[in-house]
Amino acid sequence: MHLVTREVSEYNEISVYETTELYGEMGKFRCLQFADGAIQGAVDLKHASRIILEYPRAIIHILTHNHPYLQKGFLIGHGIGTIVGHFPDKRFTVAEIDAQVVEVSRRYFNYRSDHVLIGDGRELLEKEAANALDAVIVDAFSAKGTPPHLVTKPFFELAKEKLNVRGTMIMNLMGRPRNDKRIAAILTTLKAVFTETKALMLPGAETSGLRNIILIGSGRPIEFDMRQMAGFVEMEWEQGHLLLDRSTEQHC
Repeated sequence: MHLVTREVSEYNEISVYETTELYGEMGKFRCLQFADGAIQGAVDLKHASRIILEYPRAIIHILTHNHPYLQKGFLIGHGIGTIVGHFPDKRFTVAEIDAQVVEVSRRYFNYRSDHVLIGDGRELLEKEAANALDAVIVDAFSAKGTPPHLVTKPFFELAKEKLNVRGTMIMNLMGRPRNDKRIAAILTTLKAVFTETKALMLPGAETSGLRNIILIGSGRPIEFDMRQMAGFVEMEWEQGHLLLDRSTEQHC
């Protein structure tokens, strides 16, 4: 592994490194990583248009399958710009709290668009017009995981208000496949706001290890082709408790 740069911002310790092996695959890869060790984005330097990580491939399929006429989306968490880069002709707004992440994506990952607004994702979403969005996507991480104010019932209600009648909310989270009370609480809270929900997990060799989990909420049936879901499988979770703002929680 070759470290290209390590930079410290107000919010993150940001590393860019190159490696000849990624998740068991040989090649030449460049990766973005925060201090928690999780890879936030990766590119194949020999095939730059290829999407390496499973979760953005799955999210892109969910979007295209459920919104063949996708026009406008709102994404919280920029990374290296993989998802919006797949939709160059669509109107996406990206909220990213850390300006240094955007700068790193431009210098080292060839991000060239101008979709990004710097600021808190929830505050920026509040400024969007009601019923205007096809999709709201949350792909935001800090050293402690997804920021708490992006997984509460009031936040989900805000997202629902900004979505049109066919709109979809999608979340990329990190969690454990069993006995993860936080994931159970987030899904229970999502179900309290959206009539249709799905939970999908990326299987792993370890039964208790952290892995990507995708939660989806909508007002209409959610569809996808499992062959296009990059290995994600549907899962069931136990009932959790409602997550409210200011750390106030109601147990169900």
